[in-house]
Amino acid sequence: MKNFALKTFKFLLFAGLFYLVTLILWGELVPQLLKPNLNYKIGANGHLYSRVSEIKNFKDVDILFLGSSHTYRGFDPRIFSEYGYKSFNLGSSAQSHIQTKVLFDRYFETLNPKVVIYEVYPATFHFDGVESSLDLISNDKNDFYSLEMVLKINNIKTYNTFFYCVIRDFLGLNESFTESPYKGNNKYISGGYVENKMDYFKPYPLEEKEVTIKDSQFEPFVEIVEELKQRNIELVLVYAPIPRVNYDSYTNTKYFDSLMSTYSTYYNFNEIVTLEDSVHFIDSHHLNQNGVEEFNKKLIEILEKDNAL
Repeated sequence: MKNFALKTFKFLLFAGLFYLVTLILWGELVPQLLKPNLNYKIGANGHLYSRVSEIKNFKDVDILFLGSSHTYRGFDPRIFSEYGYKSFNLGSSAQSHIQTKVLFDRYFETLNPKVVIYEVYPATFHFDGVESSLDLISNDKNDFYSLEMVLKINNIKTYNTFFYCVIRDFLGLNESFTESPYKGNNKYISGGYVENKMDYFKPYPLEEKEVTIKDSQFEPFVEIVEELKQRNIELVLVYAPIPRVNYDSYTNTKYFDSLMSTYSTYYNFNEIVTLEDSVHFIDSHHLNQNGVEEFNKKLIEILEKDNAL
Protein backbone atom coordinates (compact mmCIF):
# COMPACT_ATOMS: atom_id res chain seq x y z
CA MET A 1 0.00 0.00 0.00
CA LYS A 2 2.83 2.38 0.91
CA ASN A 3 4.61 1.46 -2.33
CA PHE A 4 1.47 2.24 -4.34
CA ALA A 5 1.05 5.57 -2.58
CA LEU A 6 4.68 6.48 -3.24
CA LYS A 7 4.38 5.60 -6.92
CA THR A 8 1.18 7.58 -7.19
CA PHE A 9 2.85 10.60 -5.57
CA LYS A 10 5.83 10.37 -7.93
CA PHE A 11 3.54 10.07 -10.93
CA LEU A 12 1.48 13.10 -9.87
CA LEU A 13 4.64 15.09 -9.23
CA PHE A 14 6.06 14.18 -12.65
CA ALA A 15 2.73 14.86 -14.37
CA GLY A 16 2.45 18.25 -12.66
CA LEU A 17 5.97 19.29 -13.63
CA PHE A 18 5.46 18.02 -17.18
CA TYR A 19 2.22 20.02 -17.43
CA LEU A 20 3.86 23.24 -16.22
CA VAL A 21 6.91 22.93 -18.46
CA THR A 22 4.77 22.05 -21.47
CA LEU A 23 2.40 24.92 -20.66
CA ILE A 24 5.10 27.59 -20.62
CA LEU A 25 6.72 26.24 -23.80
CA TRP A 26 3.35 25.98 -25.52
CA GLY A 27 2.43 29.49 -24.44
CA GLU A 28 5.71 31.03 -25.57
CA LEU A 29 6.28 29.20 -28.85
CA VAL A 30 2.92 28.28 -30.35
CA PRO A 31 0.73 30.79 -32.29
CA GLN A 32 -2.51 31.79 -30.54
CA LEU A 33 -4.57 30.14 -33.27
CA LEU A 34 -3.29 26.75 -32.12
CA LYS A 35 -3.86 27.28 -28.39
CA PRO A 36 -7.55 28.12 -27.91
CA ASN A 37 -7.48 26.95 -24.28
CA LEU A 38 -4.65 29.28 -23.31
CA ASN A 39 -5.69 32.91 -23.62
CA TYR A 40 -2.95 35.18 -22.35
CA LYS A 41 -4.28 38.73 -22.76
CA ILE A 42 -1.72 41.12 -21.29
CA GLY A 43 -2.35 44.59 -22.67
CA ALA A 44 -5.75 43.57 -24.01
CA ASN A 45 -8.52 46.02 -24.86
CA GLY A 46 -9.76 47.80 -21.76
CA HIS A 47 -6.39 48.96 -20.38
CA LEU A 48 -6.72 46.90 -17.21
CA TYR A 49 -2.93 46.65 -16.93
CA SER A 50 -2.60 50.45 -16.86
CA ARG A 51 -5.54 50.76 -14.48
CA VAL A 52 -4.24 48.47 -11.75
CA SER A 53 -0.69 49.78 -12.20
CA GLU A 54 -1.66 53.24 -11.02
CA ILE A 55 -3.89 52.31 -8.09
CA LYS A 56 -1.03 53.06 -5.71
CA ASN A 57 -1.33 56.72 -6.73
CA PHE A 58 -5.03 56.95 -5.82
CA LYS A 59 -5.26 56.32 -2.10
CA ASP A 60 -8.21 57.66 -0.11
CA VAL A 61 -10.54 58.51 -2.98
CA ASP A 62 -13.96 60.09 -2.62
CA ILE A 63 -15.59 57.72 -5.12
CA LEU A 64 -14.76 54.21 -6.32
CA PHE A 65 -16.48 52.92 -9.45
CA LEU A 66 -17.03 49.17 -9.88
CA GLY A 67 -18.42 47.24 -12.83
CA SER A 68 -18.09 46.21 -16.46
CA SER A 69 -17.02 48.12 -19.57
CA HIS A 70 -20.08 50.30 -19.02
CA THR A 71 -18.10 51.50 -16.00
CA TYR A 72 -14.67 52.24 -17.41
CA ARG A 73 -16.26 53.75 -20.52
CA GLY A 74 -19.07 55.49 -18.64
CA PHE A 75 -17.69 57.25 -15.55
CA ASP A 76 -15.09 59.90 -16.40
CA PRO A 77 -12.90 60.90 -13.39
CA ARG A 78 -12.16 64.24 -15.06
CA ILE A 79 -15.81 65.25 -14.83
CA PHE A 80 -16.04 64.26 -11.18
CA SER A 81 -12.81 66.17 -10.53
CA GLU A 82 -14.44 69.31 -11.92
CA TYR A 83 -16.97 69.01 -9.10
CA GLY A 84 -14.25 68.49 -6.49
CA TYR A 85 -14.36 64.68 -6.21
CA LYS A 86 -11.31 62.45 -6.40
CA SER A 87 -12.33 59.15 -7.96
CA PHE A 88 -10.96 55.92 -9.38
CA ASN A 89 -12.56 53.67 -11.99
CA LEU A 90 -12.03 49.94 -11.33
CA GLY A 91 -14.16 48.65 -14.20
CA SER A 92 -12.95 46.02 -16.67
CA SER A 93 -14.15 44.35 -19.85
CA ALA A 94 -17.11 41.96 -19.35
CA GLN A 95 -16.48 42.15 -15.61
CA SER A 96 -18.82 39.77 -13.83
CA HIS A 97 -19.45 40.02 -10.09
CA ILE A 98 -16.95 37.27 -9.36
CA GLN A 99 -14.18 39.50 -10.77
CA THR A 100 -15.66 42.58 -9.10
CA LYS A 101 -15.27 40.79 -5.76
CA VAL A 102 -11.64 39.94 -6.50
CA LEU A 103 -10.79 43.56 -7.35
CA PHE A 104 -12.81 44.81 -4.39
CA ASP A 105 -11.01 42.51 -1.94
CA ARG A 106 -7.62 43.26 -3.43
CA TYR A 107 -7.77 47.05 -3.64
CA PHE A 108 -10.50 48.39 -1.36
CA GLU A 109 -8.16 49.09 1.55
CA THR A 110 -5.72 50.99 -0.66
CA LEU A 111 -8.35 53.10 -2.40
CA ASN A 112 -10.33 53.57 0.85
CA PRO A 113 -13.36 55.25 -0.79
CA LYS A 114 -16.03 57.30 0.94
CA VAL A 115 -18.63 56.28 -1.66
CA VAL A 116 -18.84 53.24 -3.96
CA ILE A 117 -20.78 53.50 -7.21
CA TYR A 118 -21.46 49.97 -8.43
CA GLU A 119 -22.67 49.69 -12.04
CA VAL A 120 -25.16 46.83 -12.33
CA TYR A 121 -25.84 45.88 -15.93
CA PRO A 122 -28.32 42.95 -15.95
CA ALA A 123 -26.26 40.71 -18.24
CA THR A 124 -23.33 40.69 -15.80
CA PHE A 125 -25.45 38.57 -13.45
CA HIS A 126 -25.62 35.89 -16.12
CA PHE A 127 -22.03 35.95 -17.45
CA ASP A 128 -19.91 32.83 -17.04
CA GLY A 129 -17.03 35.13 -16.07
CA VAL A 130 -14.45 33.43 -18.30
CA GLU A 131 -13.58 36.44 -20.48
CA SER A 132 -13.16 38.78 -17.54
CA SER A 133 -11.16 36.24 -15.53
CA LEU A 134 -8.67 35.86 -18.41
CA ASP A 135 -8.33 39.63 -18.58
CA LEU A 136 -7.77 39.88 -14.83
CA ILE A 137 -5.32 36.96 -14.61
CA SER A 138 -3.25 38.36 -17.50
CA ASN A 139 -3.12 41.99 -16.40
CA ASP A 140 -3.04 41.96 -12.61
CA LYS A 141 -1.04 40.13 -9.96
CA ASN A 142 -2.03 36.56 -9.18
CA ASP A 143 -2.60 35.66 -5.56
CA PHE A 144 -5.03 33.71 -3.37
CA TYR A 145 -7.94 35.80 -4.69
CA SER A 146 -7.00 34.77 -8.25
CA LEU A 147 -6.83 31.10 -7.32
CA GLU A 148 -10.20 31.29 -5.60
CA MET A 149 -11.67 32.93 -8.70
CA VAL A 150 -10.18 30.28 -11.00
CA LEU A 151 -11.73 27.51 -8.92
CA LYS A 152 -15.13 29.22 -9.02
CA ILE A 153 -15.01 29.76 -12.79
CA ASN A 154 -13.83 26.16 -13.26
CA ASN A 155 -12.91 26.45 -16.94
CA ILE A 156 -9.91 24.93 -18.71
CA LYS A 157 -8.98 28.32 -20.20
CA THR A 158 -8.78 29.96 -16.79
CA TYR A 159 -6.77 27.09 -15.30
CA ASN A 160 -4.22 27.09 -18.11
CA THR A 161 -3.93 30.86 -18.25
CA PHE A 162 -3.62 31.16 -14.47
CA PHE A 163 -0.73 28.69 -14.19
CA TYR A 164 0.92 30.12 -17.29
CA CYS A 165 0.78 33.64 -15.82
CA VAL A 166 2.06 32.46 -12.43
CA ILE A 167 5.09 30.96 -14.18
CA ARG A 168 5.65 34.14 -16.21
CA ASP A 169 5.44 36.23 -13.04
CA PHE A 170 7.90 33.90 -11.27
CA LEU A 171 10.35 34.14 -14.17
CA GLY A 172 9.94 37.93 -14.39
CA LEU A 173 8.89 37.82 -18.03
CA ASN A 174 6.52 40.79 -17.68
CA GLU A 175 8.91 43.19 -15.94
CA SER A 176 9.70 45.15 -19.10
CA PHE A 177 6.11 45.34 -20.35
CA THR A 178 4.56 48.78 -20.81
CA GLU A 179 1.10 49.56 -22.14
CA SER A 180 0.45 52.39 -24.56
CA PRO A 181 -2.39 54.73 -23.56
CA TYR A 182 -3.56 54.62 -27.18
CA LYS A 183 -5.20 51.55 -28.74
CA GLY A 184 -7.11 52.10 -31.94
CA ASN A 185 -9.82 54.62 -31.14
CA ASN A 186 -9.33 54.25 -27.39
CA LYS A 187 -7.30 56.49 -25.10
CA TYR A 188 -6.55 55.64 -21.48
CA ILE A 189 -7.20 58.48 -19.05
CA SER A 190 -5.52 58.47 -15.64
CA GLY A 191 -7.96 57.29 -13.00
CA GLY A 192 -9.14 54.21 -14.86
CA TYR A 193 -11.27 55.74 -17.63
CA VAL A 194 -11.07 54.86 -21.34
CA GLU A 195 -12.17 57.57 -23.74
CA ASN A 196 -13.29 56.52 -27.20
CA LYS A 197 -12.81 58.62 -30.30
CA MET A 198 -16.10 60.36 -30.98
CA ASP A 199 -18.34 58.02 -32.94
CA TYR A 200 -22.06 57.42 -33.37
CA PHE A 201 -24.20 54.31 -33.13
CA LYS A 202 -26.50 53.26 -35.95
CA PRO A 203 -29.42 51.51 -34.20
CA TYR A 204 -30.64 48.12 -35.37
CA PRO A 205 -33.32 45.76 -34.00
CA LEU A 206 -32.29 43.42 -31.18
CA GLU A 207 -33.92 40.17 -30.10
CA GLU A 208 -35.94 40.13 -26.91
CA LYS A 209 -34.24 38.75 -23.83
CA GLU A 210 -34.92 38.27 -20.14
CA VAL A 211 -32.88 39.34 -17.15
CA THR A 212 -31.67 36.11 -15.57
CA ILE A 213 -29.64 35.82 -12.37
CA LYS A 214 -27.03 33.13 -11.68
CA ASP A 215 -26.44 32.28 -8.04
CA SER A 216 -22.70 32.16 -8.71
CA GLN A 217 -22.80 35.84 -9.75
CA PHE A 218 -25.41 37.05 -7.30
CA GLU A 219 -23.56 35.73 -4.23
CA PRO A 220 -20.41 37.88 -4.66
CA PHE A 221 -22.63 40.89 -5.42
CA VAL A 222 -24.45 40.41 -2.10
CA GLU A 223 -21.13 39.89 -0.29
CA ILE A 224 -19.85 43.25 -1.54
CA VAL A 225 -23.10 44.96 -0.54
CA GLU A 226 -23.00 43.45 2.95
CA GLU A 227 -19.34 44.30 3.50
CA LEU A 228 -19.91 47.93 2.53
CA LYS A 229 -22.84 48.10 4.94
CA GLN A 230 -20.66 46.73 7.73
CA ARG A 231 -18.01 49.33 6.94
CA ASN A 232 -20.67 52.07 6.86
CA ILE A 233 -19.63 53.04 3.32
CA GLU A 234 -22.20 54.72 1.09
CA LEU A 235 -23.16 52.40 -1.78
CA VAL A 236 -25.00 53.53 -4.89
CA LEU A 237 -26.16 50.97 -7.45
CA VAL A 238 -26.43 52.38 -10.97
CA TYR A 239 -27.90 50.93 -14.15
CA ALA A 240 -25.91 53.06 -16.59
CA PRO A 241 -27.54 54.27 -19.82
CA ILE A 242 -27.52 51.92 -22.79
CA PRO A 243 -29.16 52.52 -26.18
CA ARG A 244 -32.94 52.38 -26.07
CA VAL A 245 -33.01 49.53 -28.60
CA ASN A 246 -30.95 47.45 -26.20
CA TYR A 247 -32.77 48.56 -23.07
CA ASP A 248 -36.20 47.86 -24.55
CA SER A 249 -35.13 44.38 -25.64
CA TYR A 250 -35.25 43.26 -21.99
CA THR A 251 -38.73 41.99 -21.17
CA ASN A 252 -38.53 42.04 -17.35
CA THR A 253 -36.63 45.19 -16.41
CA LYS A 254 -39.12 46.01 -13.64
CA TYR A 255 -38.14 42.78 -11.91
CA PHE A 256 -34.47 43.77 -12.07
CA ASP A 257 -35.19 47.29 -10.80
CA SER A 258 -37.18 45.89 -7.91
CA LEU A 259 -34.44 43.42 -7.00
CA MET A 260 -31.66 46.01 -7.04
CA SER A 261 -33.72 48.45 -4.99
CA THR A 262 -33.88 45.98 -2.12
CA TYR A 263 -30.10 46.02 -1.66
CA SER A 264 -29.14 49.69 -1.66
CA THR A 265 -29.84 53.09 -3.17
CA TYR A 266 -30.50 52.34 -6.82
CA TYR A 267 -30.86 54.51 -9.93
CA ASN A 268 -31.86 53.25 -13.34
CA PHE A 269 -30.55 56.05 -15.55
CA ASN A 270 -32.29 54.64 -18.58
CA GLU A 271 -35.43 56.02 -16.93
CA ILE A 272 -33.81 59.22 -15.66
CA VAL A 273 -31.87 60.77 -18.56
CA THR A 274 -33.11 61.09 -22.11
CA LEU A 275 -30.39 60.15 -24.57
CA GLU A 276 -30.56 59.47 -28.29
CA ASP A 277 -29.22 56.17 -29.61
CA SER A 278 -27.65 57.76 -32.68
CA VAL A 279 -26.31 60.83 -30.84
CA HIS A 280 -25.00 59.70 -27.47
CA PHE A 281 -23.67 56.16 -28.06
CA ILE A 282 -20.84 54.52 -30.01
CA ASP A 283 -22.40 51.03 -30.16
CA SER A 284 -25.22 48.97 -28.66
CA HIS A 285 -23.70 49.20 -25.18
CA HIS A 286 -21.46 52.21 -24.67
CA LEU A 287 -21.84 55.95 -24.43
CA ASN A 288 -19.77 58.31 -26.54
CA GLN A 289 -18.15 61.28 -24.82
CA ASN A 290 -21.22 63.47 -25.30
CA GLY A 291 -23.34 60.85 -23.59
CA VAL A 292 -20.81 60.35 -20.79
CA GLU A 293 -20.82 64.06 -19.98
CA GLU A 294 -24.62 64.26 -19.82
CA PHE A 295 -24.88 61.08 -17.76
CA ASN A 296 -22.11 61.97 -15.31
CA LYS A 297 -23.32 65.49 -14.68
CA LYS A 298 -26.86 64.27 -14.05
CA LEU A 299 -25.56 61.58 -11.72
CA ILE A 300 -23.55 64.11 -9.70
CA GLU A 301 -26.57 66.42 -9.54
CA ILE A 302 -28.79 63.66 -8.17
CA LEU A 303 -26.25 62.32 -5.69
CA GLU A 304 -25.53 65.78 -4.32
CA LYS A 305 -29.25 66.48 -4.03
CA ASP A 306 -29.75 63.20 -2.17
CA ASN A 307 -26.70 63.87 0.06
CA ALA A 308 -24.94 60.76 -1.21
CA LEU A 309 -21.88 62.85 -2.08
